[in-house]
Amino acid sequence: MKYRELTIEGRNAVMEAFRSGRTVDKLFVQDGCKEGPVLSITREARKQGAIIQFVSKERLDQMSETGRHQGVIAYGAAYEYAHVEDMLHAAKEKKEPPFLFLLDSIEDPHNLGAIIRTANLAGAHGVIIPKHRAVGLTAAVARTSAGALNYTPVAKVTNLVSVMEELKQQGLWFVCAEMKGEPMYHLDLTGPIGLVVGNEGKGVSRLVREKCDMAAAIPMKGDIDSLNASVATGVLAYEIVRQRLGV
Repeated sequence: MKYRELTIEGRNAVMEAFRSGRTVDKLFVQDGCKEGPVLSITREARKQGAIIQFVSKERLDQMSETGRHQGVIAYGAAYEYAHVEDMLHAAKEKKEPPFLFLLDSIEDPHNLGAIIRTANLAGAHGVIIPKHRAVGLTAAVARTSAGALNYTPVAKVTNLVSVMEELKQQGLWFVCAEMKGEPMYHLDLTGPIGLVVGNEGKGVSRLVREKCDMAAAIPMKGDIDSLNASVATGVLAYEIVRQRLGV
């Protein structure tokens, strides 16, 4: 079930949102504000893994709908998150080997939305994102997904490595996108699989990379050395699709 992105303004309202367990994806804080209540809010945001952005008072004034932001504005999630078990159940219902996307700290909402759209079109059973240092299901993500969020479940997990270990026990193996990996056409990408894609700038983190069974490189002939994260995901996803179709 989806719900609209919620803008929460004011110190008491924002702190209560965190304390109540509401999913807060992003917190905007007035730059230079050192007052106790604001510092308490930022501590809580870090504890819960929300992205924190320090901005000018003028920017907050522009963002504010009430005119009473008191130096803090939070964005709640635009859609409810699913559970990883839901994705495995969907694969079982369709009598298909599980095909999941695991995103290691994607920060750009347009990249996340585009990846969710690709996941849907490629027949993936779900997308898994980390709770910390990553964009969540904001309204911008929903718009970029072009409706795919209505059909493709997204789970938000505390520890991506732990989830990978649990999925390995259920038969999945993992391939990550890596420039120094084996050319993707040389790899067997059939069966229960998780496609792991890293952060736009840093790539896949060391701990996540260590849990991957193989690394796939996309052959490139141009003068620059990398693809946009969502484009790279699409290229690798459709090599998996091609192999799953046996063509």
